[in-house]
Amino acid sequence: MEEEKTIWKGSSSQVINLGTYVICFLLVWLIVPIFVALWKWIENRCRVFEVTTQRIRVTQGVFTKTTNELELYRVTDTTLVEPFWYRQFGAGNIILTTNDVSSPTLTLEAIKGAADLREQIRRNVEICRDRKRVRVAEME
Repeated sequence: MEEEKTIWKGSSSQVINLGTYVICFLLVWLIVPIFVALWKWIENRCRVFEVTTQRIRVTQGVFTKTTNELELYRVTDTTLVEPFWYRQFGAGNIILTTNDVSSPTLTLEAIKGAADLREQIRRNVEICRDRKRVRVAEME
């Protein structure tokens, strides 16, 4: 059995909170928005995506950590969505459609270099399927 290797590990870009940061900047004189912006920043940094050659792990939570894993061979489709504001910062969303009961869709939101990562995921999905001899049957 092949050893599992990390392909990519990181968090969403802070561009995900751009609207919140702008509003907090405009209302900074109220003091409370500073804490709101700080909380959003911490919350985003505490959501970590790890893509390996066999699975995707999503760990999130500030005080209580929750880790969800998705085996790559369960991924049936990948979609790349690059909203205008995300593109300005080189980020995009990767939406994975799966046949996993607990997470039928998984979105890796505001990921820098999303197009390249999506390609790596797609390539490793095929490798995992071949290794496990898994085939997806489509019904029409």
